[in-house]
Amino acid sequence: MHGAFTIRTSGQGLYEFTDQVADWVTGSGLLTLFVRHTSCSLLIQENADPEVQTDLAAFFHRLVPPTSDPSMAYLTHTYEGPDDMPAHIKAAMLPVSLSIPVENGRMALGTWQGIYLFEHRDRPHQRTIAAHLMRDR
Repeated sequence: MHGAFTIRTSGQGLYEFTDQVADWVTGSGLLTLFVRHTSCSLLIQENADPEVQTDLAAFFHRLVPPTSDPSMAYLTHTYEGPDDMPAHIKAAMLPVSLSIPVENGRMALGTWQGIYLFEHRDRPHQRTIAAHLMRDR
């Protein structure tokens, strides 16, 4: 079974789309999600306390600041804005695909786990996540 999810972002941050995926899965098997962009990532992360998402975004901003930060002066790919190359670096460090077991129409996520698109760019984007569910036979 193949499908896709579209996530509209309004800037850097984590965007949960667990419910969209949960509504799509059926049966049992292995779900693969793959983001079709080079400046965002996919994460399974805690969805109970929004401070987790805030802290993750703050950590990665501190780890890889914009190219306007003097510590990033060595970067050469800067013509798409000060957030572009840092977004590519973050996407290189974080997963762009996820594998999730599905059992009887439900993802085998833990109690506090949610599926997130992690947007690394400042301006709004429309991101596409490809989905493939390989059902058990």
